Amino acid sequence: EVQFVESGGGLVRPGESLRLSCVASGLTFTSSVINWVRQTPEKELDWVSTIAPDHTTAYADSVMGRFTISRDNAKNTVYLQMNNLKPEDTAVYYCSMMTHRGRGTQVTVSA
Repeated sequence: EVQFVESGGGLVRPGESLRLSCVASGLTFTSSVINWVRQTPEKELDWVSTIAPDHTTAYADSVMGRFTISRDNAKNTVYLQMNNLKPEDTAVYYCSMMTHRGRGTQVTVSA
């Protein structure tokens, strides 16, 4: 069974940073494309970023230049470094692969 466990969320002020982690199990991690997606308070589910097995990355325009996705294959872990956070980044952040998704971690950006 594919499982993702996200962590690292919290309440921060605009301009601050957070680093999210996602530990994966039940899959061949080294050959898996992993995504970060987020669900806003309005319940919209937005794609944030993707990392391929060869570490190729892609980002939504809204986070380009502020977020960095990375992976540690030895730890079956994907990270999302989030800098210069904005109130519109407030959401529950999920790690996902195809139809699989974790329980998420809440990120709240508020002054």
